[in-house]
Amino acid sequence: MLDPALSLLIGGALALLFANAAWHKLRDLRAFRGLFEAYQLVAPRAGGVAVLVPLLELLIALGLLVPSTRGLAAGAGAALLFVYALALAVNLRRGRHELSCGCGGFAERQPIARWMVLRNLVLATALAASASVAARPLQPVDGLTIGVGVLVAALLYASIDRLLGQLGPRALALRDRA
Repeated sequence: MLDPALSLLIGGALALLFANAAWHKLRDLRAFRGLFEAYQLVAPRAGGVAVLVPLLELLIALGLLVPSTRGLAAGAGAALLFVYALALAVNLRRGRHELSCGCGGFAERQPIARWMVLRNLVLATALAASASVAARPLQPVDGLTIGVGVLVAALLYASIDRLLGQLGPRALALRDRA
């Protein structure tokens, strides 16, 4: 069982992540649908379900912020992150490294990589674990801990994502030259 402040910090950080992901997809549904179909995981005629993905991400983000729905949203979010990891793994196994992950929006093409599978599995595990909370009343200082923790988590996530995203294409280029 996690301390309630840590649980809220994880939930808040991942609510921010899901809201941001939904925003990118909703801003350009056509590009997202094209990316969704490029993964070739559903029948071409089922590509219309792509619009449900950002709506689900938005519901998860909102659910993580509401105490009465936090557990359900954490489970749904963990499951969705697992599905994302599986989609990446399947396409990497197919040798389709050129696919964009769509992580930072569609203007910024970032090819899929193995570290993204691991990232999504770690996030899914953390989110699932955040649903099990120890009984402890929150103190005023917990608000500061949660707020600053969410900010630091968001900055770390963005930094690590950017760093690994830049290292991946370089490694592929070096491998292709050899």
